[in-house]
Amino acid sequence: MNSETAVVALAALAQASRLAIFRLLVVAGSKGMSVGKIAEKLELPAATLSFHMKELTHAGLIQGTQEGKFVYYRARFSQMNELLAFLAEHCCEDSGIDCGLDLPACVEEKMQRRVPARKRSAARV
Repeated sequence: MNSETAVVALAALAQASRLAIFRLLVVAGSKGMSVGKIAEKLELPAATLSFHMKELTHAGLIQGTQEGKFVYYRARFSQMNELLAFLAEHCCEDSGIDCGLDLPACVEEKMQRRVPARKRSAARV
């Protein structure tokens, strides 16, 4: 992930309804949730929900799939983890101490791929 992509994702989440939608889909996990169920749970009108879903989809944070007559949306956990890794990439790097950042293993894995080994070892000294 680069700064531009991170800004788009963060901007999409910087609105109360979109943040609520994304968090709801994170809780739903890989099974996702239908548009109707999202609207019902968050008490959002269809037109408003559609606008917010478009913004989250454009930011790459969610993905919709047609299943029969319903559209199900799921959080894109890979994008979420990339964003978290991007935000925490240089945590405490210049302090010389381990900041104790306790990230999920999936985010740690993304961070390991982003930061060259020499920088990782220097950051942990």
